[in-house]
Amino acid sequence: MSKSCDVSKPNSYHVIIIGGGPAAVSAAIYTHRFDFKTLIIGQEYGGAISRTYLIENYPGFFDVSGFDLMDAFQKHYEHFNIPYIFETVTKIEKEAEGKFVVTASGGEKYESCAVIVATGGKYRKLNIPGEEEFHGRGVSYCATCDGPFFRDKTIIVVGGSDSAAVEALFLSKFGKNVYIVYRRDKIRSEPINTQRVNENEKIEIITNTTLKRIIGKDKVEAVEFHDGTIFPTDAVFIEIGEIPQSDLVKDLGVNLNEKGEILVDKFAQTNVPGIFAAGDVTDIREKQVITAAAQAVSAAYSVRDYIGNL
Repeated sequence: MSKSCDVSKPNSYHVIIIGGGPAAVSAAIYTHRFDFKTLIIGQEYGGAISRTYLIENYPGFFDVSGFDLMDAFQKHYEHFNIPYIFETVTKIEKEAEGKFVVTASGGEKYESCAVIVATGGKYRKLNIPGEEEFHGRGVSYCATCDGPFFRDKTIIVVGGSDSAAVEALFLSKFGKNVYIVYRRDKIRSEPINTQRVNENEKIEIITNTTLKRIIGKDKVEAVEFHDGTIFPTDAVFIEIGEIPQSDLVKDLGVNLNEKGEILVDKFAQTNVPGIFAAGDVTDIREKQVITAAAQAVSAAYSVRDYIGNL
């Protein structure tokens, strides 16, 4: 253990991990095992994956909801008594002596020798008229949160990814009809989910189409497609990907790509010594729970090497 990384002061840690999803928790478990004083700060626990209806590709969990999987993660980190502060990080500053000061939304400041950024992404929006106005009144970004409110209703899912297909399958349990609206000629979900969508009598795919606006009075009543067609619906679930939450590291000079993702090497290191990143906020190609967890482990090992050399 490096003697130059003094954690004897209050609010002082070897490593602070920012985020609450699989990457954050996985990193914390490993840094704790390396005997590092670890703190997790995250606005919510579980991240976007906790709102996912079905996960079938995480080893050891053949068929599990995102909520249940993250519940298992939570039991793991709580077993080690790793502290978790449910707040938003508003600023990361680097001090002259190389340590970092992390400010939380409650105003408290925390000091560490290393920081792992695992902030994931936030919902990407369509940015069309009616989207903001009807958010919470028929417009949603979370099927597991809001799907049950639309029993026997007509539902539109916007998007063509595997996540959009899974959302549509979940919503078909409640809705009378579910329409997947996608801008290309075919959805690009995993073959098993494409098959399930095609076999589901409640689901219909509308391709080569985009939404121009969302229409209603007190709630969603219809959408207008790009060709001017008015299509009645009770709900619009938007599943078009995420925007990486990387704003925190911009002032530190951390390199980002054109998408705003944090650039890391194969060891989850950024270009700024002491700042590491893992999960969907990085430029990793596969945005999956298992890759987020694996990359977080690399980050934890890199933190071990970095602090050991201080």
